[in-house]
Amino acid sequence: MTLRDALLEASATISRRDAETLLAHILHRDRAWLLAHADDDLPAPDLEALRSLTTRRAAQHPLQHLTGMQEFFGLTFRVTPDVLIPRPETEHLVEAVLDWARQQPNPHLHIADIGTGSGAIAIALASVLDHASLTAIDISPAALAVARDNAGRLGVASRIRFLHGDLLAPLLARHEAPDPLFTGDPLNPLLAGSDPFDPLTSPHNSAFDTPTFDVIASNPPYVALDDAPTLAPEVRDHEPSLALYAGPNGLDIYRRLIPQALELLRPGGLLALEIGFGQREALTDLLANWHSVRFIDDYASIPRVALALRP
Repeated sequence: MTLRDALLEASATISRRDAETLLAHILHRDRAWLLAHADDDLPAPDLEALRSLTTRRAAQHPLQHLTGMQEFFGLTFRVTPDVLIPRPETEHLVEAVLDWARQQPNPHLHIADIGTGSGAIAIALASVLDHASLTAIDISPAALAVARDNAGRLGVASRIRFLHGDLLAPLLARHEAPDPLFTGDPLNPLLAGSDPFDPLTSPHNSAFDTPTFDVIASNPPYVALDDAPTLAPEVRDHEPSLALYAGPNGLDIYRRLIPQALELLRPGGLLALEIGFGQREALTDLLANWHSVRFIDDYASIPRVALALRP
């Protein structure tokens, strides 16, 4: 069977664009190559691979899970079912942070990305801000493993510290006095350094030493549990619920994260949050005591990013 015929067969059950993406992935070629070689014979193993992926795509598996990749901010990220697939809307948050960072007199900024997932926000910022030091936190060790891998592949691993924990808890813990009963206990496996994600045992790098941050950015879970049935099956059934849902009205994470950010941002520091449809008014209330609160719309004219400066 030729490439042309294989694509016609696949396009009977999925979109032509998806079929081309899957075949290009299988052959390690781009779409232009497929068009130029449409009359070439497709080897039987590749045809079977295309049919298998086509069946999964028709069953509404995300295309990104089938190829293992997603483009974001001009970079190619590895994605798995353990992480939220990076969306174009989140690029508005990255651009907003970059616009603010370029106006700062000191380029040596300390930035935290909360709920880093695939590492998209932290890595995109690190790819542009050469002198910034970034801290990326996630509650999921599996997600952190994906983010670490992406940082290494994209050449910014040396400037991103990855911490395992719930929101800003790993950083707030550093401000607390150590328990003398446990400090330095050689029998404690965590203190002995067996957990690579534990914030108390990660290798020390003075570039990350800072009592406060210049920027705290986050694309947190913000979907209301009651809205789960309205999500596309690709999202609802295949992306991690831990990265999607935030209580009955989608605001639970903001209610916890915003007070924590107040403790760790320097005065005048930037808080940048991605928000969901219809959440602008609620975020305005939650940020009532912050300065210069404003919102940025996405391409559909929906408020998508909340920005505020620490008083």
